[in-house]
Amino acid sequence: MWAIVGLGLGYMTPTVVFDTFGIVSDITDGTVPMAYLVALIVMVFTAISYGKMAGAIPSAGSAYTYVRESMHPNLGFMVGWTSLLDYLLLPMVNALIIRLYMEQMFPDVPAWIWVVLYCIGVTALVATSMRGTSNFNALLLIFAVIVILVFIGLVIQQVLSGEGMGTLVSSRPFVHEGLDSQSLLMAATVVCFSFIGFDAITMYAEEARDSKTMPRAILLTVIIGGAIFFVASYFAQLRFPDNTPFGEFTDDPLPQIGLIIGGQVFQIIFVAAGFTATLASGLASHASVSRMLLVMGRNNVFPRKWFGRINAKSHTPVFNVVLVGIVSLLAIEFSLELISAFINFGALIAFSFVNASVIAYFAWRKGLRKTPGDIFKYIVMPGIGLALTVLLWLNLHLEALIGGGIWLALGLIYLAVITRGFRKKVVAFDENQPVTGFNKIPEGVGDDDGELEPVTDGSSPRN
Repeated sequence: MWAIVGLGLGYMTPTVVFDTFGIVSDITDGTVPMAYLVALIVMVFTAISYGKMAGAIPSAGSAYTYVRESMHPNLGFMVGWTSLLDYLLLPMVNALIIRLYMEQMFPDVPAWIWVVLYCIGVTALVATSMRGTSNFNALLLIFAVIVILVFIGLVIQQVLSGEGMGTLVSSRPFVHEGLDSQSLLMAATVVCFSFIGFDAITMYAEEARDSKTMPRAILLTVIIGGAIFFVASYFAQLRFPDNTPFGEFTDDPLPQIGLIIGGQVFQIIFVAAGFTATLASGLASHASVSRMLLVMGRNNVFPRKWFGRINAKSHTPVFNVVLVGIVSLLAIEFSLELISAFINFGALIAFSFVNASVIAYFAWRKGLRKTPGDIFKYIVMPGIGLALTVLLWLNLHLEALIGGGIWLALGLIYLAVITRGFRKKVVAFDENQPVTGFNKIPEGVGDDDGELEPVTDGSSPRN
């Protein structure tokens, strides 16, 4: 269980709390911890729903798997289509965060150069090999947590010396006269970005030793990750009651926080922690969406000729990898606040439908709605989670709602096309789904393009 929790925390990237600190502090006028507390409450309800569905459908999958199995394949497809937007934007947001780091560390270098270099490097690495190691991610997690603990120690020392709020105990980071509920909800939608990734551990459902492991691991991941975000943001808010010390760098103040707290040496360490965690996330998300596009190509959701091809030498879907790299170049122009809002658009839809899936699967399909206990577990709890996630979704940036709505409309049109007017069964395209029905042809045999060919001898298919 703890191994899965560690992987989940690695996906969530603890240092991201400092990346969005300036944005959230500006929205709430200095109540970032309260925004995290609101988001954590919402995520706990959603994590409980994820745990219920992971226990009921113990297969590698996520929101669209649960919706497909509990409600309808077409609805599951639309949730998956929305998640595809997240998949495509996550590599770009990592490139964007790296750009913001390097802009502050090397202000004389044009920002676009960092994005181009990052995208070329990550694309080349993923095109060469899509493999990663959990041990490496664990080391990055430990490094990030240690750096955050050092940061907290330095903040305590400075606050006691009269810096910032001048006290270690204050209600100002939670409530004050200038805070209104609308701003708090908008800020909570921004910090939901920090929690994205906890649901990714559902891919290990089949490896869990028993059915109780996954629900516990999901809930613990959210609670521990939320506690890290909450504590780190509280001490950051004590030291920085407003964004004045960050100057023009409120979009991602992590490097400035490191410089002010510990000088140039700690700034380098602080940025290194954020950089390595972001790079690890970038490599994982780049490979993940490339794998998802491969599955969609193999299942003819997208043209198989392009998206379903495997390079003969690298054994990776090079076309998909390069395509994701090109999309990531858009990080040259966009802001972190806007891109995180677009990502949250899809994430909050997925979270909403996972809560709804619990009601549909247990209360409706299984008929568990006759006792007060069942009503509470399978209707009231997920119902609260559904209401809260929808509430946050409605408080997203207008640009994200418009852009996400357009993406949803395109998905609905595309679904109508590939199902011939909704008369044909829609195929699945879970990123963790095996590319079944194909065997890899040995190098030098068969097609020159190295494509996976259909199994015709009755043997078991391999990934």
